[in-house]
Amino acid sequence: MTNASRTQLMNIHTLQWDEEILRDFNVPIQMLPKIASSSEIYGAAQLPAIAGAAIAGDLGDQHAALVGQACFKPGEAKNTYGTGCFMLMNTGEKPVLSNFGLLTTVAYKFGAKPACYALEGSIAITGALVQWLRDNLGIIKNSSDIEALARSVTDNGGVYFVPAFSGLYAPYWQDNARGIIAGLTRFANKGHIARAVLEATAFQVREVVEAMAKDSGITLDILRTDGGMVINNLLMQFQSDVLAKPVVSPRVKETTALGAAYAAGLAVGFFKNTDELVANWKEDQRWEPKMNEESREQLYHFWKKAVTRSFDWVESRQ
Repeated sequence: MTNASRTQLMNIHTLQWDEEILRDFNVPIQMLPKIASSSEIYGAAQLPAIAGAAIAGDLGDQHAALVGQACFKPGEAKNTYGTGCFMLMNTGEKPVLSNFGLLTTVAYKFGAKPACYALEGSIAITGALVQWLRDNLGIIKNSSDIEALARSVTDNGGVYFVPAFSGLYAPYWQDNARGIIAGLTRFANKGHIARAVLEATAFQVREVVEAMAKDSGITLDILRTDGGMVINNLLMQFQSDVLAKPVVSPRVKETTALGAAYAAGLAVGFFKNTDELVANWKEDQRWEPKMNEESREQLYHFWKKAVTRSFDWVESRQ
């Protein structure tokens, strides 16, 4: 079901292929497969090594991470920090249509139970910005070197990096924006740029969190995190600081694979219910906010100012 929704041919309300959209795209419904839930037995494996094993769990990447993070209550959210960032907030059994730049998606559907929905905020460039610093500028040799370089300075020195390399995704959806580095002075050095690179991720996540609060009417209590960038303690602490919320990571880092396994386990009765999955979730690290309100809002103010400077860089030709 979650994968079907990504084709943009499925009606997320009826959970069936949308006949009107199919007509618009001239897609015969006969060529499309049956839409199934995220957790049921679809068939059995035939390969000799696993013959007879049930094939039973099927979730899209970010939906699986939401399940792996055991975010089963409305308002619970996870954020995956990879080359981009993908944040999903569970909104319960009724879809919440966004007015603030987010996507409404089916989160999961376990067997015959009602589907649950989520708000999703997609950020294009986060970890990819660290790679850009490494590959295009050669400022660092390895991606893991960025934390030490960023710690060589006490703050960003007034430098802000808006990584709108291919436009801005949620919550702006500005395809004519382009990346900028703002606030440079003669005082700025590569340590400040490295710090601005990491802070850009946290600022973008705050913008998505704020959009989710506006759309859902739910204030986030805690942010569950996963993905490759979670090992960066400076980033995670700054994320907590700029959100003024606790940020936690789970013991099991591969939350996407875990979520798919959970769905399969529910289908075959290995797990009785989602309460078992919630009980299985264990916290590994926690970052608590330490920054004062004045500093937090001043930093965010200049980030928002920098973002506006990236708008409308590409001019359309008539």
